[in-house]
Amino acid sequence: MKLASLKHGRDGRLVVVSNDLTRYTDATRVAPTLQAALDDWERCERGLRALAHSLEVGAAPVERFHERECASPLPRAFQWADGSAYVNHVELVRKARGAEMPASFWTVPLIYQGGSDSFLGPRDDIEMAQDDGFGIDMEAEIAVIVDDVPMGADAALAASKIRLIMLVNDVSLRALIPGELGKGFGFFQSKPSSAFTPVAVTPDALGAAWDGGKLHLPVLVSLNGKPFGKANAGIDMTFDFGTIIAHAAKTRSLCAGSIIGSGTVSNKLDGEAGKPIADGGDGYSCIAEIRMIETILHGKPTTPFMKFGDKVAIEMRDDAGKSIFGRIEQTVTRYELNNG
Repeated sequence: MKLASLKHGRDGRLVVVSNDLTRYTDATRVAPTLQAALDDWERCERGLRALAHSLEVGAAPVERFHERECASPLPRAFQWADGSAYVNHVELVRKARGAEMPASFWTVPLIYQGGSDSFLGPRDDIEMAQDDGFGIDMEAEIAVIVDDVPMGADAALAASKIRLIMLVNDVSLRALIPGELGKGFGFFQSKPSSAFTPVAVTPDALGAAWDGGKLHLPVLVSLNGKPFGKANAGIDMTFDFGTIIAHAAKTRSLCAGSIIGSGTVSNKLDGEAGKPIADGGDGYSCIAEIRMIETILHGKPTTPFMKFGDKVAIEMRDDAGKSIFGRIEQTVTRYELNNG
């Protein structure tokens, strides 16, 4: 089953989308918003699945589905907690600046609490007041939406609470991160609004690609129309989603509608740092990673961060080449304050 939120008010209008992402049917008679459906998932899931079946067999009223009309599946959420499950990515970051990585990074997940009050739609611009001095970067990740997770849940219980899966562009301002982290109080200004794919899908819709905790397909990233990354989300993922969610719920319960991210998808190549697609590798899911490798190999980075007019796209396709979640397509544009 595939669900989307068309732009409408603050929280969108819930629709059920066809498997081929061409049609949708209104779902507001089951629940007005995705958050409302998640708040009463046991009841609403039955109604939504009935609509999904009717949509596929031609028994439901339909409209043409346009990804540009979508907000993120949850336009705002009670919680957005992003992990760093691909420890290869963390290792590269630290190696590039000559820092040794503590052994605990391989055994205990990293996670931070991001801003969730306003997400970007999948086709919304990345608006910035300036494009120099910020270090604008994309981060292609997997994200899951959970049902209520009790405090102290183990990994198996936590994984059973995953209701929906989607992709995310976790925008990062790399030049601001060191100063914020150096103060010992975490990210804030360096993590502006993220954007999620047009649709979120139930685990069963992913078939064999979903094993209960990992998604085993490449995340396709392009920058200015050129392939930039195709790292497989199921490879080199040190901590699966059950483990990350359990870590997040160690000292608090998570409410229905909480979003948990994987962190930047990152693959090694023959046990070493990855290579660009042009050099026969699987590329990267963020600009920072290729800059780290350039620093390690050549002493300094040469790939620039994003500037005004740059375009990023993030997508995942099934074995038949069909888009699963729809496509994030964003352009970096200049932000103008509206005093009205």
